[in-house]
Amino acid sequence: MTASSPAVTLDAVTGAERPDFARRLQAAFAAGIIAAGLPADDEPGPSETEIADAADAPGAETLHVRVDGRSRGGAIVHVDASFGVGHLDFFFVDESVQGRGVGLAAWRALERRFPSVEVWETMTPYFEQRNIHFYVNRCGFQIVEFFHPGHPDPHSPHRDDERSGPGGGEPDLMFRFRKTMRRAAPHAERAA
Repeated sequence: MTASSPAVTLDAVTGAERPDFARRLQAAFAAGIIAAGLPADDEPGPSETEIADAADAPGAETLHVRVDGRSRGGAIVHVDASFGVGHLDFFFVDESVQGRGVGLAAWRALERRFPSVEVWETMTPYFEQRNIHFYVNRCGFQIVEFFHPGHPDPHSPHRDDERSGPGGGEPDLMFRFRKTMRRAAPHAERAA
């Protein structure tokens, strides 16, 4: 971490904190929709049900991203340790601290927290240029798939829902990202 990077810690979100966590996550996602010039839905996205489903999934951890002890973002991560795969289901940084290195510091903290993860995966909507830039240019992910009407996400809860997508009436258009972790090779022992 450089001198200009904020010191970020991660800790578990308690049951009592979940409603506030969900509200802040929804606000961060709504800001992305507005920044893209799209109409905001009457109902915040992702829904409380989608957030709860991700948080309650087996192997999931719901985490605060803390800077100076204050929650400034969060993540819901699902790790399948038997396969070395980590899914970043939701990840956000509060709008008040965006552009200050908190997101990258938080991502690095997540990598350290889950050292057994060999491959990370996540998804983001097509219009989220900030997220696309962040995942590809800052964190080292690669875009590996684009879901659209001709190639729908087989796991999407909205696959047959015509109201999915910002503003409703359009399908989910999502990029899928993958990052393969580079592990340091062990030093070869010198032959005697």
